[in-house]
Amino acid sequence: MKLSTRDARSLFAKPDPTKAGLLIFGADAMRVALQRQAYLKALLGSAAEEEMRLSRLPAGELRRDKAMLLDAVKAVGFFPGPRAAFVEEANDLVAPTVLDTLSDWQPGDAQIVVTAGDLKKTSKLRKAFEAHPNAYALAIYDDPPDRAEIERLLSEAGLTPEGEAMGALMELARALDPGDFRQTLEKITLYKLNDPAPLSLADVAACAPSSTEAEVDDILHVVAEARAGEIGPVMRRLQAQGANAVTLMIMAIRHFRTLHRIAANPGAPVWGVRDRDRVTRQARAWGAVKLETALGALTDTDLALRSAGQKAPALALVERTFIRLAMLGAQK
Repeated sequence: MKLSTRDARSLFAKPDPTKAGLLIFGADAMRVALQRQAYLKALLGSAAEEEMRLSRLPAGELRRDKAMLLDAVKAVGFFPGPRAAFVEEANDLVAPTVLDTLSDWQPGDAQIVVTAGDLKKTSKLRKAFEAHPNAYALAIYDDPPDRAEIERLLSEAGLTPEGEAMGALMELARALDPGDFRQTLEKITLYKLNDPAPLSLADVAACAPSSTEAEVDDILHVVAEARAGEIGPVMRRLQAQGANAVTLMIMAIRHFRTLHRIAANPGAPVWGVRDRDRVTRQARAWGAVKLETALGALTDTDLALRSAGQKAPALALVERTFIRLAMLGAQK
């Protein structure tokens, strides 16, 4: 059966060992891996591998030995407690093996936990888990962690955030990839070790990763401050450093989203940036309407860079967009 995000939270908080299996799939491998780690820890506990209650089965090995998964599911462990057979990076090439094992599953067998990439609705693996009455399928989308998930992670770490600190963490969740955000939370947990005070905005700022190298910060400020004539030299330095065009666009979108948030909410707290006064001045100079236009142009360029038919030099495409934005920012 399909799992909604809300249902998944309940399941992950208290997994049901009587279920036959769980499929976790999505385009973002890091998000899928984090969800799988959380689920297996909740289902089996932290000592599962030492007690040989968890079998790890790469999908490539299942193609060579189709009986491997069934053997792992039916094996009787030496230690008491729930067991799981984890199939990593599955796809429809191993779907027959997984589905045959799922159909042979009996109460008392190890639970089948499968991770996969972005499966289409027509995928045999996805359709089987979604239709199975005793198994789950959870799709992981690219949405950042929401407030409830961040609060859960903080609660697990024994941290109570102040209002501004929670706002800063939500901004970081939108700006960072899941692995970096989880590492930031771990850093915050260590930073607050033996400190009973609530988590403050200053604590988050002390542990937040630097946004980028100075050169990348420079190009974002040059564009946001409408200094079109300086874009070429800074872009050449970035190219010499091996800068990635898609990464530049992601960071530019992040910066202009921050400016738009500030412009659209005058007087609201400014978090997630190193120079608040500077970005506040930039937001005020642009205004929310022009920033919406800028975000549209950045998104179009980002999509063009990721397009299979894109043939123009990537950094040249980025530079042209940056110049257009600087010229837009200079308009009164």
